[in-house]
Amino acid sequence: MDRRQRKTREAIFGAFIHLLTKKNFNQITVGEIIEAADVGRATFYAHFETKDFLLKELCGELFCHLFDTEQNVEHDHRHIFTCDGSQSIFLHLFEHLQKNDNNLLTLLSSPNNELFMQYFGANLRHLVADHMDLFADKNSGHLPLEFWQNHIVSTFMGTLTWWIENGMKESPQIITEYFMQVV
Repeated sequence: MDRRQRKTREAIFGAFIHLLTKKNFNQITVGEIIEAADVGRATFYAHFETKDFLLKELCGELFCHLFDTEQNVEHDHRHIFTCDGSQSIFLHLFEHLQKNDNNLLTLLSSPNNELFMQYFGANLRHLVADHMDLFADKNSGHLPLEFWQNHIVSTFMGTLTWWIENGMKESPQIITEYFMQVV
């Protein structure tokens, strides 16, 4: 993707994020997005087939760095996020969420939060599955693997929701410790 295409895409993402913090996803029109992004309709459709596809791409862009880095996917960090990476995968996630790049926390606590939480949770499931060794000493061995993985994901999502709703007073290190203690 050349620089011009990337700038257009970023303008569309920015306009969409702004609209998502103000309105419900179902109430946003492509016309509002292109007006806010200051692009033409043909340009919008050259990048995104539909508003739903734009949402999927936005979620991919918002969370790709978080999950790609942990899965050793090669990329040049030309994503929305930049970082130096943490030792703990869960600390890394909490650190990025605390940075609130591109109003991610606003989106996660907006009327559209379930859209973003669903996407985040689906990616988190893969991440947890790849790192079950971190939780090996916490499972008595009697729990089915799928149940255990679901429990870990649900606990992380619950911890994240609690942290956001309570003003993120705890540092990412502390909230990561809380999460690891209750799993």
